[in-house]
Amino acid sequence: MNSRRSFVLGAGGAAISLMAGKASANSRVRVAVLGVNGRGKDHINGFSALPNAEVVMLCDPDRNVLAERAEQFEAKYHRKVQTEQDLRRVFDNKEIDAVSVATPNHWHALATIWACQAGKDVYVEKPGAHNIYEGRKMIEAAHRYNRIVQHGVQLRSSEAIKEAVQLMNKGVIGNVYMARGLVFRWRPSVGHKGNEQAPEYLNWDIWQGPVQERPFTRALVHYNWHWHWDYGNGDVGNQGIHETDMCMWGLRVGLPSRVTSMGGKFLWDDDKETPETLTSVYHYPEQKKIIQFEVRPWCTNTEGGVGVGNIFYGSEGYLAINGYDSYEVYLGEKREPGPKRKAGGDHYANFIKAVESRKSSDLDGPVETAHLASSLAHLGNISYRLGRQLQFDPATERFVGDEEANKMLTRNYRAPYVVPEKV
Repeated sequence: MNSRRSFVLGAGGAAISLMAGKASANSRVRVAVLGVNGRGKDHINGFSALPNAEVVMLCDPDRNVLAERAEQFEAKYHRKVQTEQDLRRVFDNKEIDAVSVATPNHWHALATIWACQAGKDVYVEKPGAHNIYEGRKMIEAAHRYNRIVQHGVQLRSSEAIKEAVQLMNKGVIGNVYMARGLVFRWRPSVGHKGNEQAPEYLNWDIWQGPVQERPFTRALVHYNWHWHWDYGNGDVGNQGIHETDMCMWGLRVGLPSRVTSMGGKFLWDDDKETPETLTSVYHYPEQKKIIQFEVRPWCTNTEGGVGVGNIFYGSEGYLAINGYDSYEVYLGEKREPGPKRKAGGDHYANFIKAVESRKSSDLDGPVETAHLASSLAHLGNISYRLGRQLQFDPATERFVGDEEANKMLTRNYRAPYVVPEKV
Protein backbone atom coordinates (compact mmCIF):
# COMPACT_ATOMS: atom_id res chain seq x y z
CA MET A 1 0.00 0.00 0.00
CA ASN A 2 1.36 3.40 -0.96
CA SER A 3 1.58 5.98 1.77
CA ARG A 4 -0.73 8.97 1.42
CA ARG A 5 2.32 11.14 0.73
CA SER A 6 3.60 9.11 -2.20
CA PHE A 7 0.01 8.70 -3.41
CA VAL A 8 -0.58 12.45 -3.49
CA LEU A 9 2.65 13.09 -5.38
CA GLY A 10 1.34 10.87 -8.15
CA ALA A 11 -2.20 12.25 -8.14
CA GLY A 12 -1.70 15.02 -10.69
CA GLY A 13 -0.98 12.69 -13.58
CA ALA A 14 -3.90 10.47 -12.65
CA ALA A 15 -6.22 13.47 -12.64
CA ILE A 16 -5.14 14.47 -16.14
CA SER A 17 -5.65 11.02 -17.60
CA LEU A 18 -9.06 10.63 -15.98
CA MET A 19 -10.24 13.96 -17.33
CA ALA A 20 -9.10 12.96 -20.79
CA GLY A 21 -10.93 9.65 -20.43
CA LYS A 22 -14.25 11.43 -19.97
CA ALA A 23 -13.93 13.17 -23.35
CA SER A 24 -15.69 10.28 -25.09
CA ALA A 25 -19.45 10.79 -25.20
CA ASN A 26 -19.98 7.01 -25.19
CA SER A 27 -18.00 6.29 -22.03
CA ARG A 28 -19.68 5.68 -18.69
CA VAL A 29 -18.54 7.25 -15.44
CA ARG A 30 -17.20 4.37 -13.35
CA VAL A 31 -18.32 4.75 -9.74
CA ALA A 32 -17.21 3.11 -6.49
CA VAL A 33 -19.60 3.30 -3.53
CA LEU A 34 -17.91 3.63 -0.13
CA GLY A 35 -20.07 2.40 2.75
CA VAL A 36 -22.91 0.11 1.69
CA ASN A 37 -24.83 -0.68 4.86
CA GLY A 38 -27.23 2.29 4.96
CA ARG A 39 -27.43 5.21 2.51
CA GLY A 40 -24.94 3.42 0.27
CA LYS A 41 -27.75 1.11 -0.88
CA ASP A 42 -29.55 4.12 -2.34
CA HIS A 43 -26.29 5.28 -3.96
CA ILE A 44 -25.92 1.91 -5.67
CA ASN A 45 -29.47 2.05 -7.02
CA GLY A 46 -29.25 5.73 -7.96
CA PHE A 47 -26.09 5.50 -10.03
CA SER A 48 -27.03 2.12 -11.52
CA ALA A 49 -30.22 3.65 -12.91
CA LEU A 50 -28.28 6.15 -15.03
CA PRO A 51 -27.29 5.29 -18.62
CA ASN A 52 -24.03 7.23 -18.38
CA ALA A 53 -22.81 5.81 -15.05
CA GLU A 54 -21.78 2.35 -13.90
CA VAL A 55 -21.19 1.07 -10.36
CA VAL A 56 -18.05 -1.06 -10.62
CA MET A 57 -16.90 -1.39 -7.00
CA LEU A 58 -18.36 -1.61 -3.50
CA CYS A 59 -16.29 -0.84 -0.41
CA ASP A 60 -17.07 -1.44 3.24
CA PRO A 61 -14.93 -2.42 6.26
CA ASP A 62 -17.60 -4.98 7.23
CA ARG A 63 -16.91 -8.07 5.13
CA ASN A 64 -20.35 -9.59 5.85
CA VAL A 65 -22.21 -6.48 4.72
CA LEU A 66 -19.96 -6.26 1.67
CA ALA A 67 -20.64 -9.86 0.63
CA GLU A 68 -24.39 -9.48 1.13
CA ARG A 69 -24.52 -6.30 -0.93
CA ALA A 70 -22.40 -7.82 -3.73
CA GLU A 71 -24.74 -10.81 -3.88
CA GLN A 72 -27.78 -8.54 -4.10
CA PHE A 73 -26.06 -6.47 -6.78
CA GLU A 74 -25.36 -9.51 -8.95
CA ALA A 75 -28.94 -10.76 -8.57
CA LYS A 76 -30.40 -7.40 -9.54
CA TYR A 77 -28.01 -6.26 -12.27
CA HIS A 78 -26.86 -9.65 -13.59
CA ARG A 79 -23.17 -8.90 -13.34
CA LYS A 80 -20.52 -9.12 -10.67
CA VAL A 81 -19.15 -6.10 -8.89
CA GLN A 82 -15.67 -5.69 -7.40
CA THR A 83 -15.43 -5.48 -3.60
CA GLU A 84 -12.87 -3.96 -1.25
CA GLN A 85 -12.62 -3.48 2.52
CA ASP A 86 -9.97 -0.73 2.49
CA LEU A 87 -11.04 2.50 0.82
CA ARG A 88 -7.41 3.44 0.16
CA ARG A 89 -7.22 0.67 -2.42
CA VAL A 90 -10.25 2.18 -4.14
CA PHE A 91 -8.39 5.47 -4.50
CA ASP A 92 -5.36 3.63 -5.88
CA ASN A 93 -7.48 2.00 -8.59
CA LYS A 94 -6.96 3.88 -11.87
CA GLU A 95 -10.17 2.44 -13.36
CA ILE A 96 -12.36 4.33 -10.89
CA ASP A 97 -13.56 7.75 -12.08
CA ALA A 98 -15.70 8.78 -9.12
CA VAL A 99 -16.45 7.70 -5.57
CA SER A 100 -19.73 7.98 -3.75
CA VAL A 101 -19.15 8.40 0.00
CA ALA A 102 -21.84 6.93 2.27
CA THR A 103 -19.61 6.10 5.23
CA PRO A 104 -20.26 7.31 8.78
CA ASN A 105 -19.80 11.07 9.21
CA HIS A 106 -16.29 10.96 10.66
CA TRP A 107 -14.95 9.58 7.34
CA HIS A 108 -16.72 11.97 4.93
CA ALA A 109 -14.13 14.73 4.68
CA LEU A 110 -10.98 12.61 4.65
CA ALA A 111 -12.43 10.22 2.07
CA THR A 112 -13.36 13.22 -0.08
CA ILE A 113 -9.91 14.80 0.23
CA TRP A 114 -8.06 11.56 -0.52
CA ALA A 115 -10.33 10.95 -3.50
CA CYS A 116 -9.66 14.44 -4.86
CA GLN A 117 -5.92 13.92 -4.44
CA ALA A 118 -6.25 10.66 -6.39
CA GLY A 119 -8.02 12.38 -9.28
CA LYS A 120 -11.50 11.07 -8.46
CA ASP A 121 -14.71 13.09 -8.48
CA VAL A 122 -16.85 12.77 -5.36
CA TYR A 123 -20.50 12.49 -4.36
CA VAL A 124 -20.47 12.80 -0.55
CA GLU A 125 -23.35 12.22 1.83
CA LYS A 126 -24.46 14.82 4.34
CA PRO A 127 -22.97 16.17 6.49
CA GLY A 128 -20.07 16.93 4.17
CA ALA A 129 -17.75 17.24 7.15
CA HIS A 130 -17.67 16.11 10.76
CA ASN A 131 -16.31 19.48 11.90
CA ILE A 132 -15.84 23.01 10.55
CA TYR A 133 -12.10 22.68 9.84
CA GLU A 134 -12.72 19.65 7.63
CA GLY A 135 -15.32 21.44 5.53
CA ARG A 136 -12.89 24.18 4.58
CA LYS A 137 -10.25 21.58 3.66
CA MET A 138 -12.76 19.81 1.40
CA ILE A 139 -13.25 23.04 -0.54
CA GLU A 140 -9.51 23.55 -0.84
CA ALA A 141 -8.98 19.99 -2.09
CA ALA A 142 -11.77 20.19 -4.66
CA HIS A 143 -10.38 23.43 -6.07
CA ARG A 144 -6.71 22.44 -6.00
CA TYR A 145 -7.25 19.14 -7.83
CA ASN A 146 -10.02 20.46 -10.10
CA ARG A 147 -12.51 17.85 -8.89
CA ILE A 148 -16.29 17.76 -9.11
CA VAL A 149 -17.67 17.38 -5.55
CA GLN A 150 -21.42 17.08 -4.97
CA HIS A 151 -23.03 17.26 -1.52
CA GLY A 152 -25.85 14.74 -1.02
CA VAL A 153 -28.69 17.16 -0.28
CA GLN A 154 -31.39 16.09 -2.72
CA LEU A 155 -33.56 19.17 -2.15
CA ARG A 156 -31.07 21.09 -4.29
CA SER A 157 -32.08 19.07 -7.36
CA SER A 158 -35.85 19.22 -6.76
CA GLU A 159 -37.60 21.29 -9.42
CA ALA A 160 -40.27 22.30 -6.90
CA ILE A 161 -37.76 23.46 -4.28
CA LYS A 162 -35.79 25.44 -6.87
CA GLU A 163 -39.05 27.14 -7.82
CA ALA A 164 -39.82 27.87 -4.16
CA VAL A 165 -36.49 29.65 -3.70
CA GLN A 166 -37.01 31.65 -6.91
CA LEU A 167 -40.46 32.73 -5.72
CA MET A 168 -39.11 33.84 -2.35
CA ASN A 169 -36.38 35.82 -4.10
CA LYS A 170 -39.12 37.53 -6.12
CA GLY A 171 -41.10 38.42 -2.98
CA VAL A 172 -43.93 35.87 -2.94
CA ILE A 173 -44.08 36.11 0.87
CA GLY A 174 -42.62 39.60 1.08
CA ASN A 175 -39.50 40.33 3.11
CA VAL A 176 -38.22 36.91 4.24
CA TYR A 177 -36.71 37.41 7.69
CA MET A 178 -36.81 33.99 9.39
CA ALA A 179 -36.36 30.33 8.54
CA ARG A 180 -37.13 27.34 10.72
CA GLY A 181 -35.65 23.90 10.25
CA LEU A 182 -37.64 21.01 11.71
CA VAL A 183 -36.50 17.46 12.38
CA PHE A 184 -39.22 15.55 14.19
CA ARG A 185 -38.15 11.93 13.79
CA TRP A 186 -39.10 8.78 15.70
CA ARG A 187 -35.84 8.00 17.51
CA PRO A 188 -36.19 5.29 20.18
CA SER A 189 -33.87 4.37 23.01
CA VAL A 190 -30.74 2.53 21.88
CA GLY A 191 -30.25 0.83 25.24
CA HIS A 192 -26.86 0.02 26.74
CA LYS A 193 -24.16 -1.99 25.00
CA GLY A 194 -20.85 -2.86 26.60
CA ASN A 195 -17.44 -3.19 24.99
CA GLU A 196 -16.37 -6.48 23.40
CA GLN A 197 -13.87 -7.96 21.00
CA ALA A 198 -14.31 -6.63 17.47
CA PRO A 199 -15.76 -9.35 15.20
CA GLU A 200 -13.33 -10.91 12.74
CA TYR A 201 -15.39 -9.84 9.73
CA LEU A 202 -15.03 -6.11 10.60
CA ASN A 203 -11.85 -4.10 10.01
CA TRP A 204 -12.25 -2.07 13.19
CA ASP A 205 -9.14 0.02 12.54
CA ILE A 206 -10.47 1.30 9.20
CA TRP A 207 -13.99 1.74 10.55
CA GLN A 208 -12.65 4.05 13.28
CA GLY A 209 -10.43 5.94 10.85
CA PRO A 210 -9.61 9.46 12.14
CA VAL A 211 -11.03 8.79 15.63
CA GLN A 212 -8.76 7.96 18.55
CA GLU A 213 -8.78 4.20 19.08
CA ARG A 214 -11.34 2.75 21.47
CA PRO A 215 -12.77 -0.70 22.19
CA PHE A 216 -15.39 -2.10 19.86
CA THR A 217 -19.02 -1.73 20.92
CA ARG A 218 -22.31 -2.48 19.21
CA ALA A 219 -23.51 0.87 20.51
CA LEU A 220 -21.76 2.26 17.41
CA VAL A 221 -21.90 -0.38 14.69
CA HIS A 222 -23.78 0.06 12.50
CA TYR A 223 -26.31 2.88 12.78
CA ASN A 224 -26.13 4.32 16.28
CA TRP A 225 -22.75 6.01 15.77
CA HIS A 226 -24.95 8.99 14.79
CA TRP A 227 -25.53 9.66 18.49
CA HIS A 228 -21.86 9.70 19.57
CA TRP A 229 -19.77 12.85 19.22
CA ASP A 230 -16.62 11.17 17.88
CA TYR A 231 -18.46 9.66 14.91
CA GLY A 232 -21.75 11.49 14.38
CA ASN A 233 -23.33 14.90 14.97
CA GLY A 234 -26.77 14.10 16.38
CA ASP A 235 -29.92 14.57 14.32
CA VAL A 236 -29.17 18.22 13.53
CA GLY A 237 -26.08 16.86 11.75
CA ASN A 238 -27.90 13.86 10.29
CA GLN A 239 -31.36 14.40 8.82
CA GLY A 240 -30.98 18.04 9.80
CA ILE A 241 -28.35 18.89 7.19
CA HIS A 242 -31.01 18.88 4.48
CA GLU A 243 -32.81 21.51 6.51
CA THR A 244 -29.79 23.61 7.57
CA ASP A 245 -28.86 23.79 3.89
CA MET A 246 -32.41 24.77 2.97
CA CYS A 247 -32.54 27.50 5.64
CA MET A 248 -29.38 29.14 4.33
CA TRP A 249 -30.38 28.73 0.68
CA GLY A 250 -33.82 30.24 1.18
CA LEU A 251 -32.64 33.12 3.35
CA ARG A 252 -29.60 33.80 1.14
CA VAL A 253 -27.20 33.84 4.10
CA GLY A 254 -23.88 32.26 5.02
CA LEU A 255 -22.66 31.52 8.52
CA PRO A 256 -24.09 33.54 11.44
CA SER A 257 -22.36 35.81 13.94
CA ARG A 258 -24.31 34.73 17.05
CA VAL A 259 -25.32 31.20 18.05
CA THR A 260 -27.16 29.80 21.03
CA SER A 261 -28.38 26.26 21.56
CA MET A 262 -29.88 24.21 24.35
CA GLY A 263 -31.53 20.85 24.87
CA GLY A 264 -30.73 17.52 26.37
CA LYS A 265 -31.69 13.90 26.95
CA PHE A 266 -35.07 13.97 28.65
CA LEU A 267 -36.53 10.59 27.74
CA TRP A 268 -34.10 7.70 28.09
CA ASP A 269 -31.07 6.51 29.99
CA ASP A 270 -29.15 4.94 27.12
CA ASP A 271 -25.84 5.06 25.24
CA LYS A 272 -26.61 8.18 23.20
CA GLU A 273 -24.28 11.13 23.86
CA THR A 274 -25.94 13.68 21.57
CA PRO A 275 -29.13 15.46 22.72
CA GLU A 276 -32.48 13.93 21.90
CA THR A 277 -34.16 17.34 21.97
CA LEU A 278 -32.30 20.40 20.72
CA THR A 279 -33.25 23.99 19.91
CA SER A 280 -30.70 26.21 18.18
CA VAL A 281 -30.91 29.86 17.17
CA TYR A 282 -28.60 31.47 14.59
CA HIS A 283 -28.63 35.25 14.40
CA TYR A 284 -27.61 37.48 11.47
CA PRO A 285 -27.93 40.98 12.96
CA GLU A 286 -26.53 42.86 9.95
CA GLN A 287 -28.96 41.16 7.54
CA LYS A 288 -31.79 41.32 10.08
CA LYS A 289 -32.45 37.62 9.68
CA ILE A 290 -32.64 34.64 12.00
CA ILE A 291 -32.70 30.84 11.77
CA GLN A 292 -34.42 28.64 14.35
CA PHE A 293 -33.77 24.90 14.33
CA GLU A 294 -35.57 22.21 16.31
CA VAL A 295 -34.87 18.52 16.81
CA ARG A 296 -37.51 16.39 18.53
CA PRO A 297 -37.15 12.63 18.98
CA TRP A 298 -40.47 11.03 19.80
CA CYS A 299 -44.16 11.88 20.23
CA THR A 300 -44.69 15.32 18.66
CA ASN A 301 -46.97 17.35 16.39
CA THR A 302 -46.30 18.78 12.96
CA GLU A 303 -45.99 22.55 12.56
CA GLY A 304 -47.60 24.19 9.57
CA GLY A 305 -48.06 20.67 8.21
CA VAL A 306 -44.31 20.08 8.44
CA GLY A 307 -42.67 17.31 10.46
CA VAL A 308 -39.34 17.18 8.64
CA GLY A 309 -38.63 20.24 6.53
CA ASN A 310 -38.58 24.03 6.62
CA ILE A 311 -40.84 27.01 7.16
CA PHE A 312 -39.91 30.45 5.82
CA TYR A 313 -41.58 33.52 7.30
CA GLY A 314 -42.05 36.77 5.41
CA SER A 315 -43.85 40.05 5.85
CA GLU A 316 -46.72 38.83 3.63
CA GLY A 317 -47.00 35.15 4.54
CA TYR A 318 -45.07 31.91 4.94
CA LEU A 319 -43.75 29.13 2.72
CA ALA A 320 -43.62 25.53 3.96
CA ILE A 321 -41.33 22.84 2.58
CA ASN A 322 -42.34 19.34 3.64
CA GLY A 323 -39.83 16.62 2.81
CA TYR A 324 -37.69 16.74 -0.31
CA ASP A 325 -39.89 17.73 -3.23
CA SER A 326 -42.84 19.99 -2.40
CA TYR A 327 -43.74 23.45 -1.14
CA GLU A 328 -46.89 25.38 -0.24
CA VAL A 329 -47.42 29.12 0.24
CA TYR A 330 -49.92 30.72 2.65
CA LEU A 331 -50.58 34.44 2.50
CA GLY A 332 -51.85 37.08 4.91
CA GLU A 333 -53.59 36.95 8.24
CA LYS A 334 -56.13 34.40 6.97
CA ARG A 335 -53.40 32.11 5.59
CA GLU A 336 -54.95 32.03 2.16
CA PRO A 337 -53.38 29.39 -0.12
CA GLY A 338 -50.86 30.64 -2.64
CA PRO A 339 -48.60 28.82 -5.10
CA LYS A 340 -47.66 25.21 -4.45
CA ARG A 341 -45.93 22.43 -6.33
CA LYS A 342 -44.65 18.88 -5.93
CA ALA A 343 -41.81 17.83 -8.28
CA GLY A 344 -38.59 16.00 -7.59
CA GLY A 345 -35.26 15.71 -9.36
CA ASP A 346 -32.27 13.40 -9.70
CA HIS A 347 -29.29 14.50 -7.63
CA TYR A 348 -27.16 11.58 -8.86
CA ALA A 349 -27.84 12.50 -12.48
CA ASN A 350 -26.90 16.10 -11.74
CA PHE A 351 -23.55 14.92 -10.35
CA ILE A 352 -22.79 12.77 -13.38
CA LYS A 353 -23.73 15.66 -15.69
CA ALA A 354 -21.11 17.84 -13.98
CA VAL A 355 -18.52 15.03 -14.07
CA GLU A 356 -18.97 14.84 -17.84
CA SER A 357 -19.00 18.59 -18.44
CA ARG A 358 -16.13 19.26 -15.98
CA LYS A 359 -18.08 22.32 -14.82
CA SER A 360 -18.67 22.65 -11.08
CA SER A 361 -21.23 25.33 -12.00
CA ASP A 362 -23.45 22.49 -13.26
CA LEU A 363 -23.72 21.10 -9.71
CA ASP A 364 -26.87 21.69 -7.69
CA GLY A 365 -25.05 20.98 -4.40
CA PRO A 366 -21.39 22.01 -4.80
CA VAL A 367 -18.74 21.48 -2.14
CA GLU A 368 -19.22 24.99 -0.72
CA THR A 369 -22.78 24.12 0.29
CA ALA A 370 -21.48 21.00 2.03
CA HIS A 371 -19.20 23.11 4.20
CA LEU A 372 -21.79 25.77 5.05
CA ALA A 373 -24.74 23.48 5.77
CA SER A 374 -22.59 21.20 7.92
CA SER A 375 -20.99 24.12 9.74
CA LEU A 376 -24.36 25.53 10.78
CA ALA A 377 -25.14 22.25 12.54
CA HIS A 378 -21.66 22.15 14.10
CA LEU A 379 -22.04 25.68 15.49
CA GLY A 380 -25.28 24.73 17.22
CA ASN A 381 -23.72 21.58 18.65
CA ILE A 382 -20.70 23.48 19.98
CA SER A 383 -22.94 26.02 21.72
CA TYR A 384 -24.98 23.17 23.22
CA ARG A 385 -21.91 21.32 24.47
CA LEU A 386 -20.38 24.43 26.03
CA GLY A 387 -23.70 25.61 27.47
CA ARG A 388 -23.45 29.22 26.36
CA GLN A 389 -24.11 31.71 23.57
CA LEU A 390 -21.19 32.12 21.17
CA GLN A 391 -19.92 34.96 19.00
CA PHE A 392 -18.63 33.78 15.62
CA ASP A 393 -16.72 35.54 12.85
CA PRO A 394 -17.88 34.15 9.47
CA ALA A 395 -14.92 35.75 7.67
CA THR A 396 -12.27 33.90 9.69
CA GLU A 397 -14.50 30.97 10.64
CA ARG A 398 -13.36 31.34 14.24
CA PHE A 399 -15.13 32.11 17.50
CA VAL A 400 -14.47 35.58 18.87
CA GLY A 401 -12.28 35.57 21.99
CA ASP A 402 -13.17 31.98 22.92
CA GLU A 403 -10.32 29.49 22.64
CA GLU A 404 -12.32 26.74 24.33
CA ALA A 405 -14.86 26.95 21.52
CA ASN A 406 -12.15 27.27 18.85
CA LYS A 407 -10.64 23.96 19.95
CA MET A 408 -13.92 22.33 18.94
CA LEU A 409 -13.58 23.49 15.33
CA THR A 410 -11.40 20.44 14.63
CA ARG A 411 -10.35 17.18 16.28
CA ASN A 412 -7.25 15.29 17.40
CA TYR A 413 -6.68 12.98 14.43
CA ARG A 414 -5.30 9.45 14.62
CA ALA A 415 -2.46 8.70 12.21
CA PRO A 416 -2.49 7.82 9.37
CA TYR A 417 -6.10 9.03 9.07
CA VAL A 418 -5.30 12.73 9.30
CA VAL A 419 -7.04 15.62 7.55
CA PRO A 420 -3.97 17.66 6.58
CA GLU A 421 -3.47 21.39 6.99
CA LYS A 422 -2.23 21.53 3.40
CA VAL A 423 -4.33 19.37 1.11
